[in-house]
Amino acid sequence: MNLFSRKTPAPLADVDVVLADLDGVVYAGAGAIPHAIDSLVEVQRTRRLAYITNNASRTDAAVAAHLSELGLVAAPDDVVTSPQAAMRLLAGRLPAGARILVVGGEGLVVEVEKAGFVVTRSAEDAPQAVVQGFSPEVGWKDLAEAAFALKVPEDEGGIPWIATNNDWTIPQERGLAPGNGTLVSAVHTAVGRLATVAGKPETPIFEEAVARYGATRPLFIGDRLDTDILGACRAGIASALVVTGVDRPKHILAAPEGSRPTYILGDLRELHEPYPQAQVSGDAVTVRDATVRIDGPDVVIVRAGSRPIDLLRAGAAAIWGTGRQIYGFRVPEALYADPFFRP
Repeated sequence: MNLFSRKTPAPLADVDVVLADLDGVVYAGAGAIPHAIDSLVEVQRTRRLAYITNNASRTDAAVAAHLSELGLVAAPDDVVTSPQAAMRLLAGRLPAGARILVVGGEGLVVEVEKAGFVVTRSAEDAPQAVVQGFSPEVGWKDLAEAAFALKVPEDEGGIPWIATNNDWTIPQERGLAPGNGTLVSAVHTAVGRLATVAGKPETPIFEEAVARYGATRPLFIGDRLDTDILGACRAGIASALVVTGVDRPKHILAAPEGSRPTYILGDLRELHEPYPQAQVSGDAVTVRDATVRIDGPDVVIVRAGSRPIDLLRAGAAAIWGTGRQIYGFRVPEALYADPFFRP
């Protein structure tokens, strides 16, 4: 999906459902990200707003309550979680009443039980699958039980292993902390097999959202290229990358094909602003008053412009348009300077 191919006045034009990630987009830890709440309240005035989260530690009701405390109108049905996507995968593979070894917290346990399965925490109970999701309380004993249950590869008669998501990190108020992907990797290292992933960047979580809300022209907002934007691209959904979470300007400039957003936003206020189109003239790309030119191996800032986000957009369009990898360029430090909010 090409960043500047659609001539729309604003990212919200023609969109019927906005799907927003949570961590790094709406909040970091318990606190709201600047301008996120007011911008999303404005979205709710004109179209459906819902949320997609890979975080499996909380229930949809708990997430909705948190969003309501921050000033948004949110109900549990407005939240699509990776545990719900995991149950979408398991429902077609196991009968009702099957015993599931759960590695995770309340958000995962509730969805396993809602799907009609029985929760166990021990490999000695002969579980018929393992489902693993993030929780701050997950410890070595939990990972060991998963490893014991998964010692036989699935193609040799072993049981399925579903991971709610594979995010390496999770944004917190104090910075980035290890995410579910780190814990899944620990089990993988022990047993030598891979989990099937239900959440972003895989498509089941997007399919669940599109089906639930009847979306025909959705826009997904995320803060990570390797999960949010890659997943939206795989699902065929337009996407906006907001620079308020994990991925920073240097990551955007280096984004591989297939993980490039439709829009790049400094914060969520820009959802409601006319989105500038890139003007290409030879090897130069201009976005508003910012111009970046490709000169062989050099990326040259011709004009920095008045808005850092437009310089980033111009630099991304110029580099991506060459079809070359970022490591083949000399990139000026000013292009990946980071004046944007970071959690």
